Amino acid sequence: MSDGNPYKGYIDPNFPNPMGPDDASIIIYGRVYTPDFTLCILGIVFFTVLFFAHLFQTLRYRLWSFIPLTIACVMEVVGYAFRALSSRKDPYRVTYFVVQYFLIVTAPVLISASIYVCLTKILGWAADSGLDLGTRTVLLRRKVVLWTFITIDVLCTILQITGAGLIGGATSKGKDPSTANNVLLSGLAIQTAAYFVYLLLLTVVIAAIYRDHGMVQKAKKSPFLGVLALASLLIFIRTIFRLAETSQGVFGYLSSHEAFFGALEFAPVVVAVFVLAVWFPSRWPAVGGRVKTESA
Repeated sequence: MSDGNPYKGYIDPNFPNPMGPDDASIIIYGRVYTPDFTLCILGIVFFTVLFFAHLFQTLRYRLWSFIPLTIACVMEVVGYAFRALSSRKDPYRVTYFVVQYFLIVTAPVLISASIYVCLTKILGWAADSGLDLGTRTVLLRRKVVLWTFITIDVLCTILQITGAGLIGGATSKGKDPSTANNVLLSGLAIQTAAYFVYLLLLTVVIAAIYRDHGMVQKAKKSPFLGVLALASLLIFIRTIFRLAETSQGVFGYLSSHEAFFGALEFAPVVVAVFVLAVWFPSRWPAVGGRVKTESA
């Protein structure tokens, strides 16, 4: 168990430290837990199934913009596999912690990239139907939407991964990880703010479509606008959780209780990817009797 030093973390009394060359003196996952093996297996199984579901539909409909989301499923599978290694083989291994953190944190960024493309496709569909929202504000131009948010996500992810690596190094040596945590926190804060702006833009687009008499009938033929809004909101919930968790510090309350990880990291991402698999973007509102998909 942990002592009074806030930087010494947790030592599992039921799991002796192997004291290998890559082993930290404590378990970095939080103050009071070793990763739950059942949750790890659920992550591996669910994301494996979702990977094949998305891969099949991506190839079938040639929707290449969903390749990032498909890759994200693979990253989640590998991430939870390394988390499982921490759970059963060696929870003190720094490499296991850093790899699982890198993959599980980075995967939603690729999911977001595919979600951003969905918004640009909806903007294109609306413009083809006579509702060109890009003429109203530069923020709703397709290329601006896509590359602005993807660039921000990439830069923020670099900050987060850098911070996570520094945290692993600091805590494994029993040092104060506050500076490293602040690097991670800055990346999450910027990413959360940017994603909130994306949600506002998505809301504006959906509201404009439903206010347009010509568009609303077409939109009602498909639930995809609602599905995209739900998936976007779930990813935002996950991002808010990560921000709150990091703001409390490495051994804060949220990071020290795996139930929060399961409910606010694992579950929202699984559900978001699931609804996007069931209501795949190939079911976008029909234009001229054909389903509009991406051919290049």
